[in-house]
Amino acid sequence: MADFTQILVDKADGIATVTLNRPEKMNAFTNVMMQEIITAMDDLDADDDVRAVIFTGAGDRAFCAGADLTPEGGGRVFSDPTEVDDLFDERVRDGGGRLTLRLFDAKKPLISACNGVAVGIGATMQLPMDIRLAADTARYGFVFARRGIVPEAASSWFLPRLVGVSQALEWCYSGRVFDAQEAKDGRLVRSIHPQAQLMEAARGIAREIADNTSAVSVAMTRAMMWRLPSGDHPMEAHRIDSRAIYRLSRGADAKEGIASFLEKRDPDYPGRVSEDMPDFYPWWQEPEYK
Repeated sequence: MADFTQILVDKADGIATVTLNRPEKMNAFTNVMMQEIITAMDDLDADDDVRAVIFTGAGDRAFCAGADLTPEGGGRVFSDPTEVDDLFDERVRDGGGRLTLRLFDAKKPLISACNGVAVGIGATMQLPMDIRLAADTARYGFVFARRGIVPEAASSWFLPRLVGVSQALEWCYSGRVFDAQEAKDGRLVRSIHPQAQLMEAARGIAREIADNTSAVSVAMTRAMMWRLPSGDHPMEAHRIDSRAIYRLSRGADAKEGIASFLEKRDPDYPGRVSEDMPDFYPWWQEPEYK
């Protein structure tokens, strides 16, 4: 694991915890933090001992209070495109989007434990996470219209899929900051917890995944659930889940799943995400799906 300056990474008993670690700046997001999270995800995806990943913020004030636009924070989190004429230039790309695309491609379940303020990129970076929990002190804001810009981090793709177009537009049109209860009512978060109990709740979900499921099955399920709903016809989903059922049902994890069920014992799945994904994964990179 690399040495990080703006995040902390802890691995224990199959669960990794990534903590945004700039509490004196309310964990504001920088280019350094972006790259460190991407590097950490590369390591966590490659580590077969890690079965789930929890994201949270250091301190009790904020998950992430948005982008750090000060010189100390490195200025804008994306490369300044002022002098770039070609909008396909890599320097135009949004740093938040680079991060969320990497999270989207994760092979491990991602759980957000939002422990406080989460505005701008602090909110949008949580969208590609699979399960989002909030502390009762959490506050969210898609504040871009109040800053004269637009939603970033590919949130125009993620947010409507999670909460519906109407709710996404209301939050983004107004740019207002709202509380955890409104986030739950709007389907942005799964549940609300007292701040002191938030991480325990997140670890409970991660623990259930780590102790009871096949890592290969979970990785395939994650890819299918995020990608297949965007298809034009359910036949696209049928093609992929048929391949997945055919391949996985003949594998060692399926044999162990059935044996442990019949023998009324805890499973011990041998499959490793680094080695045992089906031969058609990642299917979306095949020419017929591009």
